[in-house]
Amino acid sequence: MRQNLANFSSSKPLRVVRILEAGQAPAQVGRLRISGRMADVCAELDRLAAREANVH
Repeated sequence: MRQNLANFSSSKPLRVVRILEAGQAPAQVGRLRISGRMADVCAELDRLAAREANVH
């Protein structure tokens, strides 16, 4: 049975993965891989930007 693409994309969870390079201190940011629905990814980017603004 073929699944509707709209149903598949709406059920995809938000995933945020932090990637640290070898020898990088844990306090350094590294890279982030964010995947999921566009609305969820944008909301996560907004949350990260607001968090950074509060730190600086």
